[in-house]
Amino acid sequence: MLDTANYTPRLKSLYKDSIRAAMKEEFSYKNDMQIPRLDKVVLNIGAGAESVKDSKKAASAAADLTAIAGQKAMVTRAKKSIAGFRVREDMPLGAKVTLRGDRMYEFMDRLITIAMPRIRDFRGVSGKSFDGRGNYAMGLKEHIVFPEIDFDKIDEPWGLDIVICTTAPTDAEAKSLLKAFNMPFNS
Repeated sequence: MLDTANYTPRLKSLYKDSIRAAMKEEFSYKNDMQIPRLDKVVLNIGAGAESVKDSKKAASAAADLTAIAGQKAMVTRAKKSIAGFRVREDMPLGAKVTLRGDRMYEFMDRLITIAMPRIRDFRGVSGKSFDGRGNYAMGLKEHIVFPEIDFDKIDEPWGLDIVICTTAPTDAEAKSLLKAFNMPFNS
């Protein structure tokens, strides 16, 4: 049985023990509060055209995302009707979940150590997907690389968007932070 009162995620303790000191030395921060840290991780599955034909697809995407994140996913809905796409207002189109705190660190650990090595022909993630404010966005073509998803029970593999938000003011600082977490950048 896991003692949750005294449990600290592996990446969180790695950050506290060694990454903070290395970042402070590398960028010569004067104050400990200037050291970048992970703020949140946002996961998104867009069921899109499939959910227009079958409204159960968005619920299926939400269930899969809940299993991956370990936190209940929210079904995303259309804000307005678009006749060309056969989308009506308030129609379910996908699912999203925002992870913070220990769940965020646990997800990052599973993403980097378990899911990414299971991707076919994986050569690392792009080092250019930063937004200019220290946030990193990436996408997975199939969500089935996560061990929480039973391959036999899924009806369709979904694409998964992952946005990692940091408190870093620049992309260079954010990239250095993610490299310290062993994010496999290819450039």
